[in-house]
Amino acid sequence: MIKPSLLFLVLNLVMLLSIEAKAQDGPPPITVALFNESTAMPFSRFLTTPVHPGVQVGSEFSWREGKHFRLYPTINIGWLLHQKLFQGVFVNAELGVDYKTGFGLNLKSKIGLGCLHTFTTQQEYQFEEGRFLSKRDRGNSRLMPSFSLGLGYALDRKNPRATEIFTWYQTWLEYPYSPGFIPLMSHSSLYLGAKFYPHK
Repeated sequence: MIKPSLLFLVLNLVMLLSIEAKAQDGPPPITVALFNESTAMPFSRFLTTPVHPGVQVGSEFSWREGKHFRLYPTINIGWLLHQKLFQGVFVNAELGVDYKTGFGLNLKSKIGLGCLHTFTTQQEYQFEEGRFLSKRDRGNSRLMPSFSLGLGYALDRKNPRATEIFTWYQTWLEYPYSPGFIPLMSHSSLYLGAKFYPHK
């Protein structure tokens, strides 16, 4: 289980990125994505079965932007279910960079840091006084650094607040996973989602 000070650090990072982002025209966009998670070495698996579903909701903020490049922070919350193993909730902050083409396609990359809190999906027992007793699962908190690569497509390339459809491949680590046995666990997630502006 990570120390409360590390959780505090992640939450402060989320706040700092949103404050440091410069003011933008109108409310920030909302991003919504569905994803499939798997335990895998980075970039070794892309389409995996069985499906371990997840959903993420977040936002991003304007920071630096040029003709072809855009640098921006994001904040996100999400939930995932790895069947027969765990379900978890997470919060993360990312720093993203997009390379914008002239026909609406965006090449995307992100690096992030988050906090994941997981709960087992199976009943747990603890051996006490010569017998096994049902144990309440309070979950485990872990750091989740991440790196993502993806593509986005703006439905109206001339409108900076146009809806964008995106997909990206994310590789992330769960640390500490099992201290003294397996220090970290690597995961991969394949996302499909959209960014839109509720108030254009």
